[in-house]
Amino acid sequence: MKTVLLRHALLCAALLATAGCPSAWGRTIVDVDIVDRDTGQWLPETAARGDVWVAGTPGHRYAVRLTNTSSERVLVVLSVDGVNAVTGETAHPEQAGYVLAPWQSTEISGWRKSMDDVAQFVFTDLPDSYAARTGRPDNVGVVGIAVFREARPVAYDYPPPPAVAREESAAKAAAPTAQSNARDAAAESDSMARQRLGTGHGQREWAPVSHTAFVRASRSPSQVMQLRYDDMDTLVAMGIVRRPYPYYGPYQEQAPRAFPDGFVADPPRW
Repeated sequence: MKTVLLRHALLCAALLATAGCPSAWGRTIVDVDIVDRDTGQWLPETAARGDVWVAGTPGHRYAVRLTNTSSERVLVVLSVDGVNAVTGETAHPEQAGYVLAPWQSTEISGWRKSMDDVAQFVFTDLPDSYAARTGRPDNVGVVGIAVFREARPVAYDYPPPPAVAREESAAKAAAPTAQSNARDAAAESDSMARQRLGTGHGQREWAPVSHTAFVRASRSPSQVMQLRYDDMDTLVAMGIVRRPYPYYGPYQEQAPRAFPDGFVADPPRW
């Protein structure tokens, strides 16, 4: 079976739909995060109603960051809004996905259009999302991965790279309780009805790939995980997150700042 190499990652056959629950928030084979490409920020994650949520900003481009935490190659199956991010078909286990090298981390920034480019992932109104425009709006608002181990793995003895310095979300350490699941079950259908944000088919950008081969160790994935997303107003209205507000500490306006502007201005004339 032939697959494709995305920058430092490898593309391979197999894609799993994102329907289903995220795996327990313990140690994972592959970490998945959402990065706002317009701000460069990792989107904070919040555990609620049996899912993990992030707030996207309409009009902003984003990328799905995949990080292999193991010493072996793995197949990472990616679905955005229930759609195969490689083929554009409704997500299914027999479709194409991504393979990561040992300890590899890469950002998937769009829908694959060819061996050379992708169409950017963009947060957009649900009716303008790629899934809705192609008649598949039911799973809008979900980014999911399924991870497969290799049938004949080759372990690498070099150490993993240093951990990325960022604030870890408490959501990954706290699994929802049975009580919270019961309390939130009635609100699940309402939350889906309120979904406002989807993933659009943005501008094309260069993202060359090449071919490789990968044989899955099993028909079933070793890990399944998903992230739910919507805009901040909707998540606040649902009680998922609290609206962030700026903090102005005492004497902040009077105190000197190391970076008051950002660029070097011309000096005044003497």
